[in-house]
Amino acid sequence: MSDKICAKCGDAYDPAEAKEYLGQMLCEDCYLDAMSPPKVCDPWAVHTAKSLKDLPGGHDLSPMQQKLYDLVKEKGEVPIPEAAAHLGLNEDNLRREFAPLRHMEKLRACKKDDIIHLTLF
Repeated sequence: MSDKICAKCGDAYDPAEAKEYLGQMLCEDCYLDAMSPPKVCDPWAVHTAKSLKDLPGGHDLSPMQQKLYDLVKEKGEVPIPEAAAHLGLNEDNLRREFAPLRHMEKLRACKKDDIIHLTLF
């Protein structure tokens, strides 16, 4: 390992695995996140999720997605920073977990006072 620090997450990275993105050196994980951000408003993904809903295993949630869904169901509405802290995730990873739940029309997001909240669909 090296003392090189990722410009996004602040973790040390191996220079052999680093990538440049918009003039910043990123670790491999942050580079992959930057290149493929989650898309919550994706009509094709919503269509696909609806098509799979009645198939066996069509809407199986990952353990983290289930925890996120259960948290929102319990509280009714949760600000993204609070949900991320509760689940031990950073906000980018929380958004990645949220995207499939939005496509399945299980959770949605709404903005209140400049803070995005998650709520049931």
